Amino acid sequence: MKPRHDACITLHTLATTDRARFKSDLQATFTAAAVEELGAMDEPIPSDGDLERSLDAVGAVALDIHADGQRVGGAVVVIDPDTGRNRLDFFFVMTTAHSRGIGRAAWAAIEQRFPETRVWETCTPYFERRNIHFYVNRCGFKIVEYYNTRHPDPNDPDDDGSEQDEGMFRLEKTM
Repeated sequence: MKPRHDACITLHTLATTDRARFKSDLQATFTAAAVEELGAMDEPIPSDGDLERSLDAVGAVALDIHADGQRVGGAVVVIDPDTGRNRLDFFFVMTTAHSRGIGRAAWAAIEQRFPETRVWETCTPYFERRNIHFYVNRCGFKIVEYYNTRHPDPNDPDDDGSEQDEGMFRLEKTM
């Protein structure tokens, strides 16, 4: 499917000096979505700790997404060249660039940048209908698991199965 936006999408590896700005942009976008659904938040979403773990993971690649030379979002992917099972930890398009096809075009650019990928995996909160629609209907992911209080995420050190975390969908896309 051709994106509605005809901008030239480019990906730029995040410079170490831009890390604080990237984190701030990502947290502002994620927090805005969470506030819309859940109300006021005391802390940014995701937490600084979650972001740092992702950015510092073995195989992590942080990317700035540009449309026509303007920064419009970003992503953190974790690449495993041995297995070809790669993970999308964070993906965001700034709210000012929503609903123009930029996200779909940016995801296509990420897939092209990592052609050795056999399977992409990601997670999204149960309440993020916009994300679920994007991943499933626009990008071809399938929901393969639902983490919740009765089935905590075994790979998340912060998921203790408490009532505070009401659920995350795990999605996969086989290439």
